[in-house]
Amino acid sequence: MLSKDKISRINTLSKKAKLEGLTAEETAEQKELREEYIKTFRKSMENTLHSVKVIDPEGKDVTPKKLKESKNRKNNPLVH
Repeated sequence: MLSKDKISRINTLSKKAKLEGLTAEETAEQKELREEYIKTFRKSMENTLHSVKVIDPEGKDVTPKKLKESKNRKNNPLVH
């Protein structure tokens, strides 16, 4: 999870960009913060998806093969 300070800074830079523009340093900082935010978001989403199991109305596990493989890679990093 990204700290509240970093999220606040992202929002501040976004508002400033819309109102008056950013300096080169601020643009670089904004890009770096956004990349960190996206990386954190994707990791969180991956963890959420790894906790999902899809069951059909008959009670059968119909979790997509790709998701099962991803779970296995996470649990056994040496196995591909």
